[in-house]
Amino acid sequence: MIQTRPFFDRLSALADPTRSRLLLLLDRHELTVGELCTALQLPQSTVSRHLKTLADEGWVTARAEGTSRRYAMPGAALDAGARRLWHLVRDQVGATPSARNDLSRAERVLLERRSTSQAFFSSGAGQWDRVRGELYGSRADLAPLAALLDPEWVVADLGAGTGQTTAALAPYVGRVIAVDESTAMLAAARRRLADHDNVEVRSGSLEDLPIEAASVDAAILSLVLHFVVDPAAVIAEAARVLRRHGRLLIVDMLPHERDEYRATMGHLWLGFDEGQLTAWLGDAGLADVRIVPLPPDPHAKGPGLFTARAVRRSERLTV
Repeated sequence: MIQTRPFFDRLSALADPTRSRLLLLLDRHELTVGELCTALQLPQSTVSRHLKTLADEGWVTARAEGTSRRYAMPGAALDAGARRLWHLVRDQVGATPSARNDLSRAERVLLERRSTSQAFFSSGAGQWDRVRGELYGSRADLAPLAALLDPEWVVADLGAGTGQTTAALAPYVGRVIAVDESTAMLAAARRRLADHDNVEVRSGSLEDLPIEAASVDAAILSLVLHFVVDPAAVIAEAARVLRRHGRLLIVDMLPHERDEYRATMGHLWLGFDEGQLTAWLGDAGLADVRIVPLPPDPHAKGPGLFTARAVRRSERLTV
C-alpha cells in the first residue's frame, strides 16, 4: 500500500548528506548494514542510526535473511511526491565524487558476495582465493607481474619514500634510481634496499631531479603527486629524464571530498580528474595516455585510486 507522508518530514530525512548517500546505494542494491559500512566507510553505529531515521520516514524497508537484515528502497511503495523528491536529490548526490566512490565500493562488495555464493556450490575450487591468500599472501597475484618488465630497463622511482616500490621492482630490472627529498624517508629506504646492488638512492626534489635527461626507460610517481605544489612541473621533469619511448606511470587518488587530509596528512590536492591529468601529460610532451581506475579494496579506508600511463614519443621535449 502506498503511504503518503508530510512533505517536510520526507525532506528533513534527506537533508543529511550521509542519508542521501545511503539511499543512493539502496536505490540500486539490497545491502546489509555491514555492506553499507564498507561501501560508505562509516562505523556501524552511524549507519544504523541513519537507517533508523530513513526507515521511520518510509524511505527504506528491511527484510530478514538468516541472521542478517537486508535494506532497500521500497520502490513502488513510495508515493508520487516522494519519488519526485528523491529524483531531484539523487541527481545532485549522484554527481559528487563521494557518491561515485560509494557506488564503486558497493560493486566490489557485491562481487565478493557473489564469490562467496559461488564458493558454497563449487566446494574446494571456490575456496581457492582464500587458500591462496593464506598460503602465499594477499599480493601473490600482483607482485610477480613486475617480471613482465624488460630486465635491461633503468627505472626511476620518484618520491620513493621508504623504498617499497623500489624493492618490488629491483629483482626484475637492470637498475632502479630511487629519489626522495625527505632525510627520514631516505634513511629508511637505504635500510630497506641495502641488499639490492642494482639500486641507487638519491636525495633530490621532484621539481629538479638528480637524474640526467633521457636516461631512464620508465619513471614512477606512486601516491606522490597530491603532495606537490605544482604537479604539472613535476610531470614535465619526469618526462625530461625519460628516453624516447620511455614510459611514465602515475598512481594517485581519484577526486574526493576529504578536505581533512590537507590538515592531517599534508595533502595539497584532493585527487585528480582525467581531463586535468591528460592536459598536464600532453603539455609535458607525453602521448598515448591511458588512465584506468583501480578496483577498490573494500577494506581500504582511503579514496579510490587510478593508474595513468603515458609515453615519450619525441626525441626532444619542448616544455
